[in-house]
Amino acid sequence: MIITEQKDFSDILKMLERQKRVFIVGCAQCATLCKTGGEPEVLHMKQRLEDAGLEVTGWVVLDPACHVLGDKRAFRKQREEIEIADSILVLACGNGVQAVGEALNRAAIPGIDTLFLGDIVRANEFQQRCTMCGECILDKTGGVCPVARCGKHLLNGPCGGSQDGKCETNPDEPCIWEIIVERLKADGNLEALEEVTPPKDWSKATDSGPKRLVIDR
Repeated sequence: MIITEQKDFSDILKMLERQKRVFIVGCAQCATLCKTGGEPEVLHMKQRLEDAGLEVTGWVVLDPACHVLGDKRAFRKQREEIEIADSILVLACGNGVQAVGEALNRAAIPGIDTLFLGDIVRANEFQQRCTMCGECILDKTGGVCPVARCGKHLLNGPCGGSQDGKCETNPDEPCIWEIIVERLKADGNLEALEEVTPPKDWSKATDSGPKRLVIDR
C-alpha cells in the first residue's frame, strides 16, 4: 500500500490562501488505513478549514482515488459542489491527486505527502519493503528485498559489518541479509547465494522517469 502523512495545516492554508471555497476529496483505500484521508480525516479537515474562514462546498471519499474513470463517475453526483469550488483539496497519495485532477480537468492540491510503498506490520505501523525497482529478485533472496531493506542496498550480501544481528548502518534495525540467509537455510536453498546478482538496470526503476503499464485482457 502507499504510505502517506498529512501535511502541516499551516502549509495547507498557505496553498489555499487565495481561495475562498474548497471541495475536499479523500480516499477509502491507502489513505484511510494511514488515517490521513478517510472519512474522519476529511470531516476533521472540513471543520478546520471552516474554522479558518474558508467555505467547504462539499466532500467525497473515493474508492479508490487513483481510478480516473471511477473518479469521473463519482464526481457526477456532486458536480455543482465541485464547480463552485475555487480549489480541490485531495487527501490521497500523489497518484490520487493526479487522477482527481485528470478526472476534473483542473488543478488539484495535495493535502498529504506520499512517503513510500510499504507493508502493514501491525495496526498503524508501516514499513517500506519495496522500492519498485523494476527487476524483482525476491526469488533469489528468500522473499526478502535487500534493495529496500538493507541499509547499504546490497544485492550480494551479507557485508560482514553487522553485529549481534543488527545492521551496521542502523543498530536499531536487524541485518536484513542475516534474515535472508536464515530464510534460505530454512528452505534448504542456501546455495542460491552462490549466484552473484549483477548490477541492477536502474532505468527500469520507478524513479527513473514516467512509467506506464497497459495490461492486455
